[in-house]
Amino acid sequence: MGNRAENEIEAYLPFWKQLSQPQQEKILREAVLKTAKKGEIIHRGNADCLGFVIVKCGQLRAFVTSGEGKEITVYRMFERDLCLLAASCIFRTIDFEIWMEAREETIYWVIPPYAYQELMDTSLSVMKYTNELMAERFSDVMWTMEQILGKSVDKRLAAFLIEEAKNSGKMEFSLTHDRAARELGSAREVVTRMLRYFQQEGLVLLSRGKIRVLDEERLYELAGDSLR
Repeated sequence: MGNRAENEIEAYLPFWKQLSQPQQEKILREAVLKTAKKGEIIHRGNADCLGFVIVKCGQLRAFVTSGEGKEITVYRMFERDLCLLAASCIFRTIDFEIWMEAREETIYWVIPPYAYQELMDTSLSVMKYTNELMAERFSDVMWTMEQILGKSVDKRLAAFLIEEAKNSGKMEFSLTHDRAARELGSAREVVTRMLRYFQQEGLVLLSRGKIRVLDEERLYELAGDSLR
């Protein structure tokens, strides 16, 4: 797998100490460290079966696509986050397609599906953790669907802008109307009108490819229970 001191995958796995030495050695042997450029699609729904993903640094966006081709972000992955929904070939009951995109340059490990399947079959600790992780991710998906079906665009957009500011660590961040629409699963025209309204109300300041949050407190009030 390369330089062990450099990779240290064991520090990212909650079940590492419960594994036998042969199981640990298999992970170190099979896991692959990869790098994705910003905007790169690393997993294409049911068209491939990537495996167990562990983010070392950077940010990944997991999303689904509607029948009309709209993208809907269901969750994001940051440093030390793990996900199994990119290994759909292991779980035959998964009947929706998760895509994954690097939101910035991202370094991540992948444990191949066959290797992780063997771990689940031979370790109760891994099986328990897998069930917990899958339940958490399904909860993320269901929460997103509930937001889309039950919440207005202004609330969801306000929550999204707050999340973007938190992730960037700044009140001004890069964001196009196209990307905001894709993340929210809405039409670009609707998002553009809503952003212009937010600007008129003094909530944000719009510039080419960027947005500055001017009134975070009012955005929080507007977002309400659409915040995670």
